[in-house]
Amino acid sequence: MNWIEVHIDTRPDRLDDLCARLEAAGVTGLVIDDEADFKDFLENNHQYWDYVDDELLREKKGLCRVTFYLSDDAEGEKQLRDAEALLADFPASRLTRSAVQDADWENNWKQFYKPMEIGERLLVIPQWEQSESKGRVELRLNPGLTFGTGSHATTRLCLQALDKHIHGGERVLDLGCGSGILSIAALLLGAKEAFACDIDDKCVDVAYENAAINGIGRDRYTVRWGNVVTDHALQAEFGGAYDVVVANIVADVIMGISPQVRPFLKAGGLFLCSGIIDDRADEVAACLRRDGWDIAETRQSEGWFSFLCK
Repeated sequence: MNWIEVHIDTRPDRLDDLCARLEAAGVTGLVIDDEADFKDFLENNHQYWDYVDDELLREKKGLCRVTFYLSDDAEGEKQLRDAEALLADFPASRLTRSAVQDADWENNWKQFYKPMEIGERLLVIPQWEQSESKGRVELRLNPGLTFGTGSHATTRLCLQALDKHIHGGERVLDLGCGSGILSIAALLLGAKEAFACDIDDKCVDVAYENAAINGIGRDRYTVRWGNVVTDHALQAEFGGAYDVVVANIVADVIMGISPQVRPFLKAGGLFLCSGIIDDRADEVAACLRRDGWDIAETRQSEGWFSFLCK
């Protein structure tokens, strides 16, 4: 089925009235882009990222837009004419339309997710792909709606470090696990067991499912959800004596947990942290050193840094 995509740009003070009039006319499923809401969202959720693309900020600047979709048929055209008629009462507004074809939005993204050789041993491969591993350790994933396919530089940096330092029998703690890619990779590379957690509860099911895809059971793999900085019950469940603690999160969280990680590690254990944008790398490195960490290895790619600490 084909659709008509409709955008109406209007003034912020007319937005609520316009939406109410559209819904009264039978136009539903409205998507609203409002610069004020976008700025408020950034301000109140800044702990989850260090970087917002300048192009995105420019795209949202001054934007107050209503978007909706109508069926590309006689009924949809009638609703479009009704919407256009409403604009007589909104002189500062402008309507644009375009045709879009129906698509399998849920699955089309998969065409861009391909097998990746990482480090000396790993091959990260989508669950639905056929591939010859050529002697590499295959890590099969279906990331679902969570972060972690191996395609982002921060994840690759961590995988390269794990590929180098996991030799067999290790215990691994994965803070901010997303799809579970890092802890599952460690297990496939020879780690004995892993504990993973994330602030997003969806990650629990996704990480367990990805572990099952790779033949890893809950006897070796534990996944929980909660805030790694403030959830003391979760921290108690971690236990200790880990050989590796990995945190692929953001700079602020890494600096927040830096003084808390040491008790989770055995003597000589490694703290691997990533998700650090380049303009904050010096700040994070200084914080790690203040907390008593020796940065043994630094990796960088595409403007992102990871630190392997002892």
